[in-house]
Amino acid sequence: MSRIGRLPIQIPAGVTVTIDGQAVAVKGPKGELSLVVANPIEVAIEENQVLVTRPNDERDSRSLHGLSRTLINNQIIGVTEGYTKGLEVVGTGYRVALKGANLEFALGFSHPVVVTPPAGISFTVEGNNKITIAGIDKQAVGEVAANIRKIRKPEPYKGKGVRYAGEIVRRKAGKAGK
Repeated sequence: MSRIGRLPIQIPAGVTVTIDGQAVAVKGPKGELSLVVANPIEVAIEENQVLVTRPNDERDSRSLHGLSRTLINNQIIGVTEGYTKGLEVVGTGYRVALKGANLEFALGFSHPVVVTPPAGISFTVEGNNKITIAGIDKQAVGEVAANIRKIRKPEPYKGKGVRYAGEIVRRKAGKAGK
């Protein structure tokens, strides 16, 4: 039995979970999220808890059991607390500014790079080198952060680029002089 999949999910106050067949909708103070659970997995609500069960011990059922429970749990956390991801811009002359809802980066290119937030995602900037990405969907927050980091990944010689907050960049030694 999946150790994660068999754990019940507590439904906090102010959150409503509705199940319609394989569709699970979670509504809370920060917003609303929905998910379609993969076919063999069954979801039920009992005594203010969400229970995720699997019908058999086949490989597909086992692999989807813990995943489905975690996705539903992430949605409940998202509509109550939300998710944030931090980024840092490191490098001489590299900076970021908030223009309306968009981010405008100066990353050593010949032009500024503008990033528009997708629906449900908001940006905040501290100083000119720290960015916080916030939203209720964990997957969307992580994907936006990864796409921003992809614009200019941290390079191994000087460590310049966009990195996650707290990320440690492995440094290489430069050319050995004679």
